[in-house]
Amino acid sequence: MTVSPGLMFWISLRLGLTSFGGPVAHLAYFRDEFVTRRRWFDEETYADLVALSQFVPGPASSQTLYAIGLLKGGFWGGMAAWLGFTLPSALLMLAAVYGLQFATGATTQGLIHGLKIVAVAVVTQAVWSMAKSLCPDRTRASIAIAAAALLVAAPSTAAQLAVISAPALAGWLLLKPTAINGQLAYTGGPSRAAGMFALLLFTLILLGLPVMLGFLPSGELAAFEAFYRAGALVFGGGHVVLPLLEEAVVSSGQMTPEVFLAGYGAAQALPGPLFTFAAYLGALLPTGLGPIGGAALCIVAIFLPGLLLIYGALPFWAELRQRTGARAVLGGVNATVVGLLAAALYDPIAVSAITKPADLSLALLALGALMVLRVPILAVVAATALGGVLLTL
Repeated sequence: MTVSPGLMFWISLRLGLTSFGGPVAHLAYFRDEFVTRRRWFDEETYADLVALSQFVPGPASSQTLYAIGLLKGGFWGGMAAWLGFTLPSALLMLAAVYGLQFATGATTQGLIHGLKIVAVAVVTQAVWSMAKSLCPDRTRASIAIAAAALLVAAPSTAAQLAVISAPALAGWLLLKPTAINGQLAYTGGPSRAAGMFALLLFTLILLGLPVMLGFLPSGELAAFEAFYRAGALVFGGGHVVLPLLEEAVVSSGQMTPEVFLAGYGAAQALPGPLFTFAAYLGALLPTGLGPIGGAALCIVAIFLPGLLLIYGALPFWAELRQRTGARAVLGGVNATVVGLLAAALYDPIAVSAITKPADLSLALLALGALMVLRVPILAVVAATALGGVLLTL
């Protein structure tokens, strides 16, 4: 059954307005919508789409919904799915620019401080849960620890690229996962020729943008290149984009750590994909396009590589998933992102947010609420932001 782009947009818009809780929760919402309620896919097919989104870089939940749109509505169905799911949180993050950046007073400063502290708890939970699933043995745990140690000692873009590429080789050499049985059940989607074109375009943009910057330096092109590169290198979930974006906008001196982490903390309370944090950053960067234009530029840049990879890989996924070598490489890369995120937990997150014992106490309470009491993240963000106000006052 083919679905119109309009219907795909409205279904995705509703999901974008109501899908709280991060990528894992998003995937559960999608399963309920498309497998249980609408019966567009069976369990095996949906699981294969999720596996594809985990295999390639990018935001897994957004990529899964984009793949669903591609299979049910073609190119425009995929674009409608992505736009509907992304638009609500992108607009809310744009509104947060005015709410956090341009407000003044002790109360606002306390709110920002509380949002920075909740980021410590959220990323700690992400590191813990990812480590349990992505580093189940000594080899992968060692890769994660080595990556974290290198990045804490030498936090730079070059080091990030090194710790992503080297463990891919280590995974290929040291990890020997078994092949997956069974065949994909879906049909439709892009042709092989279209898929090859998308993969070629992904590569040309990734390699060509830095060259273009050498000849045509501009704020707009620099922002697009930084956010595209971040989106192209993110494995393992939206939280992993944090150190890549921090390197692009904070280490470069374009934004203070306080403003950066306040926006990241606010993003935890919103529905939809965490990648829409790019709208907040883009609105504040000196691109020359104004807040709305900058937000739109950075949103497109950070999502584009993941969408191109899904479009390009979908026609070949049935064959690729059977290759144990490819899956071993992914195992090494996934272990690396745990170390990447652990290093970011130390700097810039904890270094900027925890300045006195009371800050650490509030962060530990927020972490306990998330991991032990299972309090919804929206409530934890609100309570920690209030705690930051009280500590400041």
